[in-house]
Formats: sequence, C-alpha cells, structure tokens
Amino acid sequence: MSISLTDSAAERVRGYLAEQPDRVGLRFGVRRTGCSGWAYSVDLAQAANPDDAVFEDRGVRILVDPASLPLVDGTCIDFVRRGLNSQFLFRNPNVAAECGCGESFTTDGNAGPPGGQPAPP
Repeated sequence: MSISLTDSAAERVRGYLAEQPDRVGLRFGVRRTGCSGWAYSVDLAQAANPDDAVFEDRGVRILVDPASLPLVDGTCIDFVRRGLNSQFLFRNPNVAAECGCGESFTTDGNAGPPGGQPAPP
C-alpha cells in the first residue's frame, strides 16, 4: 500500500500546510460522482481519523480513509503548471478508464468498497 508525491506536488502541499498550520496533512480519497463513477477528493486534513491509512512522502503526511484506499492504492500525485493553469494530476494504476471531461474515472468492473460508497470527506 502506498501513495506518493512528486517533488512539485510535495512543494505545493507544504505551501498550503504552511498557510494553515492547524492542518495535519493532505486528505486524499474518492467520492461517487461524474459519468464514470469516481472522482478524487483532495483537501487539507483537520485531524487524522483512527481508521485512516497514513503515508508520509517528502515530509508530507497523506491520510486516506479505508473505503477509498483500494481505489487509490499506488497513486502518485503530481502538480503541474501549463501556461496560466496549474493542477494536481493523479497517476493511479487502478484506473481502467476516464470520462472525456476528465472529471471522473472507473476501475476494472468499477468495483468499489463495500456498500458502494466511500466514507464522506
């Protein structure tokens, strides 16, 4: 089980955390949405939950709820700038297909966690 960050993603997240020192790390997971089924959920974590999987990469704590973990395990989070735009990109080995607009993705068989819904963000 792993979640990793590129240097540019870690730098960006560390910048966000420096602006909000009461946050404990990056919360990363999925939620049901879009035309393909799953969308990434990324936010700064206020606290770690007892059942969170906690990873650390490049000095950044990454917290993932147990329902999301099977769908994001092995993901590398990148941060890129293209012209005037910047965004996080996700290289997720579990993705079987993505919708045309880039909003959501599906996994093989679109299998999800028990109950079909990840824990709320």
